[in-house]
Amino acid sequence: MCWVTPRHLAGDDGELAEQIGDTLIGLGWRMWPTSRHTLLYVSPDELHGVEWILASHPFELGGLPIALQLSARTHATSAMTEWNGYFTTGVPYEALSDLLTALDDRVIPDSAITGPDVVLTALTARGWIRDVDRPRTTATDPGFSSSVSLEIVPPLIQDADPRPELLGWQAWAEPVLGAPYLWCASFSPSVPYDLVAAFAASLASAVPVPRRRLPKLAAGRLTVVRRG
Repeated sequence: MCWVTPRHLAGDDGELAEQIGDTLIGLGWRMWPTSRHTLLYVSPDELHGVEWILASHPFELGGLPIALQLSARTHATSAMTEWNGYFTTGVPYEALSDLLTALDDRVIPDSAITGPDVVLTALTARGWIRDVDRPRTTATDPGFSSSVSLEIVPPLIQDADPRPELLGWQAWAEPVLGAPYLWCASFSPSVPYDLVAAFAASLASAVPVPRRRLPKLAAGRLTVVRRG
């Protein structure tokens, strides 16, 4: 075991399903397998769901298979989701766990603090840099290997708002320019910005994370703080 930084390049240690499952069970979510050979977790109020969909191969982001889908409904009986978040393999599980904890603890904030700047402020407070050309929509880590940006959502991202070319937060890690992505995440347009900010703040945290296996794509860009 070793503790490494930066978090956004640490990968998921091959334990994304286990770690997120433990987080959700700890928050009181219920889980059962589906007919699609996926695992579905549902929140106690039945308004939120997390599905481990890797086995069903629904689609990809940045050439990587979607592993988890987070969804929200306005009513427990509603068949349509209000918003969705999609996460590939390789996403640091700490960032997802912090997002889910924020969702569980969430009190609807004042509208004055739910604009796009709340996401960028969470990142810049931890040393990330606003993009020179798009300072109001994009921030990048100091090593220019990971970005969080408000973009037109990719195909197949589902949201209750049917209008075309809507903007949603996208995040990714590209340790080497032009090489494959380490991970990708996509938030549909209606995902509350304060929840995206919770994910972003955790992603940019300087606190080292424990890993047994380091991603080869990030070789040379990770710092081992200590071993144990």
